[in-house]
Amino acid sequence: MPLRRYALIGTGSRAQMYLAALANDYTDVAELVAWSDPNPGRLDWSAAAHPALGAPRRFDAARLADLVREEAVDVVIVTSPDHTHARYVVAALEAGADAVVEKPLTVDEEGIREIAAAAERTGRRVTITFNYRYSPRNSALKQVIAAGEIGEVTSVHFEWVLDTAHGADYFRRWHRQKENSGGLLIHKSSHHFDLVNWWIGDVPARVFASGGLRFYGADNAARRGLGSRPERGTTDDPARDAFSLDMRADDKLRGLYLDQEHHDGYVRDRDVFDAGITIEDNLALIVDYARGTTLSYALNAHSPWEGYTVAVNGTKGRAELTVVERGSVQVDEDGRTVVDPSARPDLVVGDAARPAGERLVVQNHFAPAREVPIPEGVGGHGGGDRVLLDDVFRGAGSDPLGRTADWTDGVRSVVVGVAGNLSLDRGLPVRVGDLEIGAASGAVSDARDER
Repeated sequence: MPLRRYALIGTGSRAQMYLAALANDYTDVAELVAWSDPNPGRLDWSAAAHPALGAPRRFDAARLADLVREEAVDVVIVTSPDHTHARYVVAALEAGADAVVEKPLTVDEEGIREIAAAAERTGRRVTITFNYRYSPRNSALKQVIAAGEIGEVTSVHFEWVLDTAHGADYFRRWHRQKENSGGLLIHKSSHHFDLVNWWIGDVPARVFASGGLRFYGADNAARRGLGSRPERGTTDDPARDAFSLDMRADDKLRGLYLDQEHHDGYVRDRDVFDAGITIEDNLALIVDYARGTTLSYALNAHSPWEGYTVAVNGTKGRAELTVVERGSVQVDEDGRTVVDPSARPDLVVGDAARPAGERLVVQNHFAPAREVPIPEGVGGHGGGDRVLLDDVFRGAGSDPLGRTADWTDGVRSVVVGVAGNLSLDRGLPVRVGDLEIGAASGAVSDARDER
């Protein structure tokens, strides 16, 4: 396989997975020749963390098209904030490179239109990195449905809960502004909507959403009488609590963000109960699919444990996937949060304990339930990251599950969030076909017509 030349935009936390891969496991097929970040300190830290990368050229992201041509870049990896994805993907494609983009594909109708038009015009490849497709538990559920074990899918119930470590974090950083992230319906839930689209092999047609900011934010804090709080978590202020993130306690957060604040003023550890948060923390959707399946979906961002439950009903029976990623978030003797690292397959909730694990159960009509074995995964996102990286850098090869996702899959996941945000604003259901997404509408309508 020939050596491909890569450029990367955005060297924050998520980018480190790709940088480590480029520096270690994929040097025979990939070379990082250039990288960009508006904060030079993050580039310095990343260079020190991954010395095997050498000294990639630093460039201004506004000159991405020129960089692609000057350095003969084959692929651009986009790990910058969500609202910037469209501009960089389009610039990469039009300059002659393929693009690998972290989810979500983009945050709004305009971004969808731009990416779809560029992809169709140039014929270049856009890979959207939906790593949860690759985790063994989600692949196992896909196999059950694809094999027809529960018959034709009639409905899906999907609940995802984020705990007070992970969920709270979206309300500390740039994601807290909907203009940056599209809100959790896009930034986080695009993962989940893609899973449903992929599991059932169908496309969303209509969305009705409800939700709001009901736990985090200044108004909720005042209503619950929380009192005065420090503006950020990295402080010795005695008013700090378990919701305060102290970046001094984490080498990666300190190196990437705290030590680099003097370059750009970005504060990574804002108080989750201050003013100015514009995203929701409780969300519920009803999604009608083209072939008649209905999805009921719920997301909560302040749960005491983290994980998800999926129930897929079909004409022959039901499949249930239960995943506890973290059983609890606790507080140490210094008042800082500690997540439960246990990972045991037993899902029984005992005396004040919720062990981490996963379980897939299938039950047909007039038959007892049976548990489906789930292969053990290695690495982040339930074992999905490692397999995803192989696909990104070496190619998928033969995959009967079709886990590699392109821009059309990205569109099909994002349109649920875009329509959901419109539904939140209007208080009415929104038809996906009514969205102003131009050529991208074919990613939904064409797929529907094929089935």
